[in-house]
Amino acid sequence: MNVKFPDILTALRSERGISQRKAAADLGISQALLSHYENGLREPKLDFVVRVCDYYGVSADYMLGRSFDGYQEFRKLVGRLAELSAEANRLIEEVR
Repeated sequence: MNVKFPDILTALRSERGISQRKAAADLGISQALLSHYENGLREPKLDFVVRVCDYYGVSADYMLGRSFDGYQEFRKLVGRLAELSAEANRLIEEVR
């Protein structure tokens, strides 16, 4: 398995604010097994790679560290949305 897979798997979960316990339950595996995947102690089978791609909405190329193009744009948009949300909340507080 690509050495980037554990880092990408961990980053996707962390960026979305999902606990390891919830991600594991959603993906149909134990938290211990997800921890092993995230720490590079175990290599997942192809069916798990497909499930995790669907779960996080990314391509297998991205999960395997082969392509960052589309996801980098997505991350920029998510960051901008977070900034706009924070600004909207600040304005709402000013009005109160």
